[in-house]
Amino acid sequence: MQILIINGPNLNLLGTREPTVYGNQTFEEYLGVLKNKYPNIKIDYFQSNVEGLIIDELQRAGFTVDGIILNAGGYTHTSVAIRDAISAITSPVLEVHISNIHAREEFRKSSLISEKVVGSIAGLGLDGYRLAVEYLLQQSTK
Repeated sequence: MQILIINGPNLNLLGTREPTVYGNQTFEEYLGVLKNKYPNIKIDYFQSNVEGLIIDELQRAGFTVDGIILNAGGYTHTSVAIRDAISAITSPVLEVHISNIHAREEFRKSSLISEKVVGSIAGLGLDGYRLAVEYLLQQSTK
């Protein structure tokens, strides 16, 4: 099984960015935890602050990997282009948000991508990524 995790803008600053909202752990540290927990799953990781590069990565992997876990960051609320890229690919995409976007500022409460993904996980911290992996793993055995 092969899963791709894509993180969008500012998620490269996890561990230092607003620790009261996002925690103190870097994503690379957490990725190591995930890879140790799931040694039989190939987990690749991509992060970009650039919308077009995220779209390129969705298109590159979106016809071959078993699942994509996407935290589009701020693009969640603004990017029709990322939404369209999700619609164009065949790999299932799960939306993950570290914070509860529905309990934050008004503009964060809407997601342009939610209608195009198989599910959304929000507000469970970095553990949302593990839950997404578990879901994809469960779906692959059906």
